[in-house]
Amino acid sequence: MSDKLDDVKNRVISCTNCSLSKSRTNAVPGNGNKNSDVIFVGEAPGRNEDLKGQPFVGTAGQILSEALAHAGFERENVYITNVVKCRPPDNRQPLTEERTACKPYLSEELEIIKPKIICILGNTAYRSLLDGSEITKNRGKIVKNNGQLYFVTVHPAAVIYNPGLRQVLKDDFVLLAKSLDKLRKGLDIEISP
Repeated sequence: MSDKLDDVKNRVISCTNCSLSKSRTNAVPGNGNKNSDVIFVGEAPGRNEDLKGQPFVGTAGQILSEALAHAGFERENVYITNVVKCRPPDNRQPLTEERTACKPYLSEELEIIKPKIICILGNTAYRSLLDGSEITKNRGKIVKNNGQLYFVTVHPAAVIYNPGLRQVLKDDFVLLAKSLDKLRKGLDIEISP
């Protein structure tokens, strides 16, 4: 399994499928535990991620780590990735063609790991994975699509601009952890219509 993920990682690092490959410092493949029951999917790398070639290592990454720890997750035991694997200029939202160019990589990561739940972080990931438009409608809830469970919440970067969302993210992660625990025990969980 790690060989397959390493293959995806190597293809991401050398990818030239869209114009972001010309402006990036480093492509940023997913990172973490290949046996994780949960995958966290964000939007795209920021400046720090572009410099280090790893997801969520800047301020948003610190917020993510804090929320994970609050809910009892150990960061090294989960898998973290993004919809788009290269930093868009000036941290703008990824364009449709950039999301499309990266989609096969994300699809492969999800297929290889086969998580019980995919945690969607923010609107871009919500739009990309579930074609959703208003995250507030399903935030903090589990939705099912094509047999896969998804948990929808805010992006950690949103906390930078709206500090009130810090507790929202933490509370959502606690709900996610409880749902994952129930799934591991074979218990039913509440799924949004």
